[in-house]
Amino acid sequence: MAFFFVVGTKDFTSPLKGYEGTTAQCHNCGNWSAHPISSWDWFTFCFVPVIPLGSKHKDLACSICRFRQDIRNRPDVLSQQGQGPGPAIPPHQQGPPLGWNGPPPPGQQPRYK
Repeated sequence: MAFFFVVGTKDFTSPLKGYEGTTAQCHNCGNWSAHPISSWDWFTFCFVPVIPLGSKHKDLACSICRFRQDIRNRPDVLSQQGQGPGPAIPPHQQGPPLGWNGPPPPGQQPRYK
């Protein structure tokens, strides 16, 4: 008779208290999609968390590229604690693509006659 036991680790995350609604710019991909989280690694036996591994981590996690950074390295986010939502995302300043009824790039002449 054979028994199989599944063991491993699982990272449990939750929003960081005091930073609800805070969004910051990711230093990896540049998107405004990083949120403060609290994470804790656990040893699991048959998918049941049994033993905590280490202590809780306070990170800034990007939901697009999955990059994580310790929140202590981000003074821009630490200054927003308890203030609710952070500053609005700056508007994207974009005009028509060059060459689409727009002027040529500075210092260049059109190549067609």
